[in-house]
Formats: sequence, C-alpha cells, structure tokens
Amino acid sequence: MKQGNFLSGHTILNLNSNLAKQQVNKLKHGSFYVLLFACLLSSTAANAIDITKQIQRPLNNSAELPLREEADRLVRLGRQQYASGYADKTIESGLQALEIYHSIRDINAQGVTYDLLASAYIKLGNIQEAEDVLRRRVGIARDNQDFQNQIFALNNLGTLLLQKGEPKAAGQTINDALVIARNLGNIEGQGLSLSNLSLVTARLGDYNQAIKLAETALIFRRQTGNVIGEVNTLNNLGEAYLIVGDYENTIGNYGAAMRLAKINFDRPNELRAIDGLVTAHSAVGRYERAFELLEQRLNIAKFLNSPTEEFKYFISSGELYEKIGNYGKARNFYQQALSLARNLDDIKQEAKLLYRINELQGR
Repeated sequence: MKQGNFLSGHTILNLNSNLAKQQVNKLKHGSFYVLLFACLLSSTAANAIDITKQIQRPLNNSAELPLREEADRLVRLGRQQYASGYADKTIESGLQALEIYHSIRDINAQGVTYDLLASAYIKLGNIQEAEDVLRRRVGIARDNQDFQNQIFALNNLGTLLLQKGEPKAAGQTINDALVIARNLGNIEGQGLSLSNLSLVTARLGDYNQAIKLAETALIFRRQTGNVIGEVNTLNNLGEAYLIVGDYENTIGNYGAAMRLAKINFDRPNELRAIDGLVTAHSAVGRYERAFELLEQRLNIAKFLNSPTEEFKYFISSGELYEKIGNYGKARNFYQQALSLARNLDDIKQEAKLLYRINELQGR
C-alpha cells in the first residue's frame, strides 16, 4: 500500500528494523487480508446458465421430489467434503447439484449452491471461477429482491475483488451492500460492510479513514454478539495501526483479537494476531515477548498439523534472530524452513531461502 494519512494525536514511531519493515511490507501487499466470506459455501462453472433468464419460482410437482432430494444430498455431501479439506470434490458435488436445481428451476437452491462452489474455488485459488459464481449469486439475490443475501453476496464479491487487486471496484461493491444494510437497519450487515470497507480504504492508503471505519464496525459487531466478526475487525485495526507505526494501539487490538480467537478456537485469526504482535513487539525492542509469541505460533501449527504454518514460524524466527545479530541461529531456522519448502515443493521460497542462507555465511 502507499503511505496514507496518519492519525492526528498518535505517536508515529520509525520502523527502524529490517524485520519490522519486512513484516509491514507484507501487510501492505495484502498478506494478512482475510476474506470475510460470511455465507460462502459454493462455486460454479463459467458456462453456467444465465440466472437472469431463469424462471423465478421452483416447481413443486411431486415427480420432482426425488430430484430435489438428490440435489440436497449432493449439497450436504459437498459441505462435508469442504469441511474435510477436499475442495475439488466439493466442486464436483456442487456442480451436479446445480445441474439438478437448474432442471427443476429452484432459484433459491441455486443461490445456496453458488455459495458452496465459491468457497471451494477460493480454497483452490481459482479466483476467476469464484468471481463468476459470486456474481451469479448476487444476481439471484437481486432478482428475488432478497436484500439479506444481497448484503452478504456483495460483501463476498467485494472482498474477492480486493484480493484480485481491484480496491476501487471492491469499495463500490461493498458500499452497495452498506447502503442496503443501512436502509434495512441490518446491524450485522453494517458491521460486516464497514469492516470490509476499512480493508479497502487501507489498501487505498487512507489509514486514518480505515481506522475510523473499523472502529465503527466494531460497535456494530459487538451489538450482534458476532465474536468471529469482532476478531476479524480487531485484527484489521491492529494492521492499520501497525502500518502507521502506532504500536500501543497495534498491540492492544491484536492482543484482544488473539485472546478472543483463542477462546473461540478461531485458529486462523489467532495466528494472524500473533504475527502482528510479533512484528509490533520486535519493532519496539521487546524481543523476549516476540519469541514467546512465536513459540505459541509453533504450538498452534503443530496442533493443526500444518507444514505451511510451521514454515512461517521458521521464517519469522530466522528474521528475528537475524535482526538481533544472532546469524548462526538465523541460518539454523532458515535451514529448517528450507527443508519444509522442499517438502512443500515451493520452488520460489526455496530459491529465496538459499539466497538468504548464502548471504549469512560470511556474517
């Protein structure tokens, strides 16, 4: 992100360490932008039937009952497959269900299936397919004048556009959702939309406005008791404060996010908060606390049995040891990260690590 407007009245500290600069650069390039897909459960093929041309009511002929039951079974199966980590199987089941729902013209069920497919496509990194089905989901909600689902579908589409690097389009899409939510007096929708708009505004470089939006979103999310949503917004606030160098508020918001995430077993948000806290504490010289937090990250990674999260632990530890001048330990952690990168067949990371290890040989 470009440097934005800073909050008046807050102390702006210099990021005078390589680790802090590297971590903030990661933030600026969106590595911590968590998609807030509140109701996603699907995705579809690019050649699916144009939903705007379909009949808007499902048929209730008793002869269609076995077909609908089969489609419903496929959707349930797809959800189970997604929960088990088999996104490719989820797509197979979802597309089969979608074909049946098209044949019996059950528009509402098509919308639910698009949600399922979008989640699976995103999991697999198929962003274009995910965008296609999310646009179809928005179309169904609009055709049915289903304002509740419009709010969530527009937010899902907006966050996907943000991930694609289209912040202006994302902002327009999410703002449409916010207008609907405000007109309906929908507290949950306002909280989600404002939180996502804070991400968009931060991406555009206006961190002052991003912080204001996130703080307002936090009020709405606490009103609904949406703890996971609250954790997401707290992490957004921590990220914005970190980028402007306000470490006191960075630590306060990331710390609150970490505690809530831990209580509610929200491991992705807990890891996100820990990473932010490591950067903030190391930037102000609290290295012991930073290492303690990294150990927490490792324990979570092992609990999740996630080599990818373990890899991040070794990288962050190596960076921190390199920052404090302990090059021997830094090389050791980079070597362990290198082994994992090879196991993960991550050629780019392998090349980067080899370069860093070689750079440290003579130090």
